[in-house]
Amino acid sequence: MPELALLAEVIRSGFVESVHYGSAVGLGPSGRTEVALGPVDAPVLPRSSAKPFQALACLTAGAALAGPSLAIAAGSHTGEDFHVRLVRELLDDYGLDFGALACPPSWPEDQPTMHGLIRQGQDVSRERMNCSGKHAAMLAACVAGGWDVPGYLAPEHPLQLHVRSVTEELAGEKAAHVAIDGCGAPLYGLTLTGLARAVRGLVAAAPGSGPRQVADAMREHPEYVGGTGHQNTGLMRALPGALAKGGAEGVLVVALESGHSVAVKVVDGSPRATTAIALEVLRLMGCDVGGAAAFARVDVLGGGVPVGRIATRLS
Repeated sequence: MPELALLAEVIRSGFVESVHYGSAVGLGPSGRTEVALGPVDAPVLPRSSAKPFQALACLTAGAALAGPSLAIAAGSHTGEDFHVRLVRELLDDYGLDFGALACPPSWPEDQPTMHGLIRQGQDVSRERMNCSGKHAAMLAACVAGGWDVPGYLAPEHPLQLHVRSVTEELAGEKAAHVAIDGCGAPLYGLTLTGLARAVRGLVAAAPGSGPRQVADAMREHPEYVGGTGHQNTGLMRALPGALAKGGAEGVLVVALESGHSVAVKVVDGSPRATTAIALEVLRLMGCDVGGAAAFARVDVLGGGVPVGRIATRLS
């Protein structure tokens, strides 16, 4: 197995303070591997980068998802009020409420929203958790399919078996491992190449097909994939036609309209360099990512001002 690749260095005042190792893979429009760094055929847990595949499974199971509701099903929202309103509307459509959500209670990731809730004397809640859109979509799919609602997170539940089938079909490989994600949902391990293949399958699908509906919803409504100030939201706005979805523990997938796709895994679990790494892989494949130049540069601060940067080391 190839050794882990040096992907980025953290440079402070001319001194290499830290390094990020991991793996990164880039697929061209034909699906052929054009960039491979590190053990790209070893399995990883995709974490929330798998949400677009889970959203596709909910859609094909019969949930009426479109536009913003499909985007939030595939997203990791920041818990702002407009996100919570959409989650409530989706549950209302299927005769459910926030009490049906089985994701853990959480503060919203959006800091102003969190501070406002604290000032109002409110506490953590399931609907503010970044996975509540996915969970609402899963509940909708269960109602649509006539499946048990309370047990929707069990790995043997019909919905989760369908999620696994959809994920494996997109990735072109069998799941290497079954885990439980932070939100409580089953999670299927894929090779990094399989993960890049799966996200490429969304943007390369025929217009109007289920996979393409997921990709289009995410790209047209990036504020529901993330939220105010979210890296994925900003990147999709900076690169029209791009799909971006990060996951915990240093995972990121990006796919372009051209059919190029990238998957990144940083083994120390930090996400701070993943976007810059993904953009550099795309650049190495000849893609024009100039519109996202601001996301390719990550400053290192000292006294509140830049004193260095995180530099990619892929070539």
